[in-house]
Amino acid sequence: MKILYAIQGTGNGHLSRARDIVPVLMKNHDVEILVSGSQSDVDFPYPVKYQLKGLGFIFGSNGGIDILETYKKNYIKVLLSEINSLPVRDYDLVINDFEPVSAWACHLSNVHCVSVSHQSAVLSKQSPKPKSKDLLAKAILRNYAPAKAKYGFHFRAYDDNIFTPVIRSQIRDIKVENMGHYTVYLPAYKDKLILKVLRMCNGVQWQVFSKHNKQAFCENNIKIQPINNEAFIKSLATAEGVLCGAGFETPSEALYMGKKLMVIPMKGQFEQLCNAAALKELGVPVLKTLKPENAEKINDWILNGTIEQVFYPDNTEQIINMIVKEQSENVKSNSTIIQKEYTVKKFRKLLLKKLVSRF
Repeated sequence: MKILYAIQGTGNGHLSRARDIVPVLMKNHDVEILVSGSQSDVDFPYPVKYQLKGLGFIFGSNGGIDILETYKKNYIKVLLSEINSLPVRDYDLVINDFEPVSAWACHLSNVHCVSVSHQSAVLSKQSPKPKSKDLLAKAILRNYAPAKAKYGFHFRAYDDNIFTPVIRSQIRDIKVENMGHYTVYLPAYKDKLILKVLRMCNGVQWQVFSKHNKQAFCENNIKIQPINNEAFIKSLATAEGVLCGAGFETPSEALYMGKKLMVIPMKGQFEQLCNAAALKELGVPVLKTLKPENAEKINDWILNGTIEQVFYPDNTEQIINMIVKEQSENVKSNSTIIQKEYTVKKFRKLLLKKLVSRF
């Protein structure tokens, strides 16, 4: 089969997962790759057919998404042009990891699109949710990359179509040990605030990976360095504990390695709030925000934190082959293709209608 594998390029998790999924697909199929967005720090070793602007989010420096910068970086006309021009009808199957251009191109042309992502698991009724309900955020997440079939990855297999995380081979193959330091990855916070809080947590070495600084420097027991995939993996593998956002890949990898874990979900980010709820069920401590008042809780975690036991088997190949087999049968029975060209006005109207219908 000829497969388009479309990947969200905002953040590191989607491309990290793709590094292990792509070679599985390439064993038996003709695979072309699409990546949209440009906030990733992970090297990707496979040729990319389509590098698109897409619809991304820009990390802020105070614990959340920078709405103004996100608005400036996203242009609806460019997005719609990419959607209308993407030749999704040239493929037998479109597999989508939370990537909006291919998802909407398929949706508007009635082409079968299969979502294989963490977000599909988050949206499942069986997965943990935060106590506070954000219906708009949930509606946006549900409609960001629509698909006809959904399979998900989560911290636990909460449903039949949900699987435990894809742990990349770089993590599975590395030697894991405890050299006593703590690894920090909080891309939504500025270095100045991270330093202010960690100065109040003495007695351990901190290795901080920063999206906001291009030069490494040390301040007493705190080392700040730019994000580098190899250095980050080495730091993670040799850490005693990990303090990070409530994303999916880094917490999954920390749990897999048997590291103490504490997470801080990004403000206003529904997916991370759901992840935090799931991690809390596993016994992982969750902070609402990074601020000096929470330094005492971090110190307590350093002294008394425990390691949560998980089992994440290496079954990526079986899962992906099963999904492709199931969905190839659905594609054969779905022969009706409708070609549509959407104007900005018409696209906005359709999107608004879909969002409102979710309330």
